[in-house]
Amino acid sequence: MILVTGANGNLGSATLAALRARGANATGGSRTPGEGMRRLDFDDPAGIDLRGVSTLLLVSAGYAEDDRVIGRHAAVLDAAVRDGVRHVVYTSLIGAGDHLAFALAHRATERLVRACGLPWTILRNGLYAELFGGLLWWSSDNAGPVVESAFGDGALAAVTRADLAEAAAIVAADPTPHVGRTHELTGTPITARRVADRLGVPHLTIGLDEYRRRLLEETPGLLPFQPPMLASIATAIRHGFLHATGPDLAAVLGRQVTDPLPTATAAAAATRPAAPTSSS
Repeated sequence: MILVTGANGNLGSATLAALRARGANATGGSRTPGEGMRRLDFDDPAGIDLRGVSTLLLVSAGYAEDDRVIGRHAAVLDAAVRDGVRHVVYTSLIGAGDHLAFALAHRATERLVRACGLPWTILRNGLYAELFGGLLWWSSDNAGPVVESAFGDGALAAVTRADLAEAAAIVAADPTPHVGRTHELTGTPITARRVADRLGVPHLTIGLDEYRRRLLEETPGLLPFQPPMLASIATAIRHGFLHATGPDLAAVLGRQVTDPLPTATAAAAATRPAAPTSSS
């Protein structure tokens, strides 16, 4: 049986759906499991039960400081060894992302995966097209709506979440050809200006200092570690560290990768403020 962790998250749920669509014997694990899933709380190591799991698809348990993330991953890998899991697939971060503020937890986990003694595969995922579009800001001037970003003219080799989920499902369903391999799953480069063009609005570049100020002062709900994480994405894209693509994703999928531009555009459009209504 294949078990997908984080099965209530966006990537985990999409991967589980892709596995089931392929007819795989797969289930999900989550702190708050749905019907037919296992309860899997990485913060409760003694309660992690992976008995009967042949392939563990470890979706990164982010959204915490590095020590918490690495500790969670170590706990589930210890359980995988104890309970007889035969293969571990870990969703990591592209190698070009070493400049990002959240890269360390991924690289530390990769070391744990390689050292755990189980056959392994590492999927180094590119940044989502959905994330790229969602990080664009909307404003307006006398001529109408404007898209703003701190990305400048920098490009991101963005990937649709659906492509990454399909790739993870393909590897987890038949991991043998991927034993000991690290796949760099990048997409095709897009820019904020191209997204703005698709939306029919201008693109305005803002400075990184202004971007950080908005994150800290105008973006409610962010956790303390998230502003530096997002700022690191912006500067890495702006200065040309995340534009490179490669053949691995298409090779795993057995087809061309999905164009990320429509997905990024749809994500940006979803945050567009409603046009003001005129009063009579």
